[in-house]
Amino acid sequence: MVKDFGFDLLNVGIGILILLVILGIGAFVFSRLTRFQDGEEIANGNEAAGMYMGSKLLGLCIIVAMVSFSSHSWTAMLLWSAVGILLLCLVYLLFDWVTPKIKVCEEIKRGNMAVAQLLRSLIIGVSVVIGTFLM
Repeated sequence: MVKDFGFDLLNVGIGILILLVILGIGAFVFSRLTRFQDGEEIANGNEAAGMYMGSKLLGLCIIVAMVSFSSHSWTAMLLWSAVGILLLCLVYLLFDWVTPKIKVCEEIKRGNMAVAQLLRSLIIGVSVVIGTFLM
């Protein structure tokens, strides 16, 4: 019983470490994809930028949760989580492309909460679907 607890605790610790690495990589990739400085906008109180970045990270957590449930190795979890990051980036680029009247980055930088909320719903919904596909 104690042996199992120690092993389970070690697995939780490794899982959390992997999650933090994936979120760090995801935040880096997502911030490179936007045409404004996410961190600067958030530090200046831009709620739309905070909601947008938070939604991307929440979406990534959803994907990681689903991937970790079905993965039998840490390597598989990392690999499929990376695929999840790429797919979320593709969804953003596709959304930006199919909505040329809405300049996503410009609207978020301006603090447009309507666009941020639309993107939040899209990102979270797509993350659930992507996570299901990757299970």
